[in-house]
Amino acid sequence: MLKRLLDIFLTLCGIVVLLPLITITYLLVKLSSAGPALYWSQRVGRENQLFLMPKFRSMRIGTPQIATHLMNQQADPDAYLTPVGSFIRKTSLDELPQLWSVLKGDMSIVGPRPALFNQDDLISLRTENNVHTLKPGITGWAQINGRDEIPIPAKVTLDAYYLAHQSLWLDFKIILLTILKVLRRDNITH
Repeated sequence: MLKRLLDIFLTLCGIVVLLPLITITYLLVKLSSAGPALYWSQRVGRENQLFLMPKFRSMRIGTPQIATHLMNQQADPDAYLTPVGSFIRKTSLDELPQLWSVLKGDMSIVGPRPALFNQDDLISLRTENNVHTLKPGITGWAQINGRDEIPIPAKVTLDAYYLAHQSLWLDFKIILLTILKVLRRDNITH
């Protein structure tokens, strides 16, 4: 209950502070490429329930919905990026609409990143390790320890560590380290 109240408080504060940045990002995406500025990605939430998560669109219309690490193996991801896509991904501005998912209760500020609906390997490993019992987050322990650069088993191990050690103190630590990593652009591929 305390975590949910903190999520709502931090999200409302974040929306107020970030509203100019959200507006500018919306306009950059809308004016730089055809299609909507937002897209709704089908993600796996708590107890493996599907939900729709909004993001600013960084990829062109028609890009396959696959995980970044898989796209890096199949094709040049830069070919799919919109003119501002690389910038908004490297600065994590594409993630700002997820504040809506936190307010709605589908996500938390801190938790394991929500898997795409088709990431069967990640979903299966998280279920085996009871990570699926957690509400997904905008940021998490795995994100500050490697993000997309770490293999799925290692990511799940980090998610399981968070499950076993979750606390408000750890959440604050993750939030602060996330801010530092975003500002330094650490572990961001595209």
